[in-house]
Amino acid sequence: MTTLMAQEIAEAPDAVARMLAAVKPQLPDLQRLFARNPSHLVTIARGSSDHAAAYFGYLCGLRLGLPCASVGPSVVSVYGARMRLRDCIVVAISQSGAGPDVLALAAEARRAGVPVVAVTNGADTALARTADVALDLCAGPEQSVAATKTFITSAAMAARIVAEWAGDATLLRVLETLPEILQKAARLRWDALEAKLIPARSAYMLGRGPSLPMAGEAALKLKETSGLHAEAFSSAEVIHGPMELVGPGFPVLMFAPDDAAAATNAATAERLRAAGADVHVAGAGGLDFARTGHALLDPVSMLTTFYGSAERVARARGKNPDKPRLLSKVTRTL
Repeated sequence: MTTLMAQEIAEAPDAVARMLAAVKPQLPDLQRLFARNPSHLVTIARGSSDHAAAYFGYLCGLRLGLPCASVGPSVVSVYGARMRLRDCIVVAISQSGAGPDVLALAAEARRAGVPVVAVTNGADTALARTADVALDLCAGPEQSVAATKTFITSAAMAARIVAEWAGDATLLRVLETLPEILQKAARLRWDALEAKLIPARSAYMLGRGPSLPMAGEAALKLKETSGLHAEAFSSAEVIHGPMELVGPGFPVLMFAPDDAAAATNAATAERLRAAGADVHVAGAGGLDFARTGHALLDPVSMLTTFYGSAERVARARGKNPDKPRLLSKVTRTL
């Protein structure tokens, strides 16, 4: 059985290549916005897009030294608050560009005179039409309910925006090779992890810093495609309350690129193993992954490989990952 989800994972590297080429003419527009010297950044997103926004937030802190906060759209769309936004840039990420709540908060930002950057899969979405700068993910149609290639392109777009604003020549250079690396990532298999997830009732997905949003996205994918209860935690936070749920054979996946958190990630992995957990580490000495040449981009490569695992685990558990029982492709939350 070839699922739409599997096809779309395989299409993601080419989509990233298209996006990186298409965004180049808009880079001067992004630089003009950043020349406003914002004191902080605000993101608006839901679901998988919010995980991409969280990844963007970590990159902003690490490369720009700017705080970046996600604002819940319901503050405006449901509760009708007027936001006192100033000295910031708003980045709204929505694969469909049609969510009423995201649109409402973006419109509120425009009312407050704050510039909005829209990241959507399509140049003529409702969100793109309201933005000062609209960036197209160029992912093409995505039919599986489980978003994969749109998330990967959203994460790559986040890295491209930050690299441009930071003038980070190294990150810019590595981004140009990312589509080729993602081709390799999409072909890798994590069979040992899959064997543990197929019969599981619960699992933990862990990360820290830029890899924490990937853990969140991985947990979401297991829920929606496999009906598997999976939770995402920081590798620092999991040793507090969540540790109590760990027992013999409890499956854990840790996204652990070779960055400043490597030592604490390793210590957490050992504590979990001592508690009986079956820990799989995507990183040095663990699960093989396609290295990008940059620790900030390695989590994107890891997540690409994980998507393949999620698709196979879903089928092995008797699920159709393209059509979850209670979900639809576009969720129009108010």
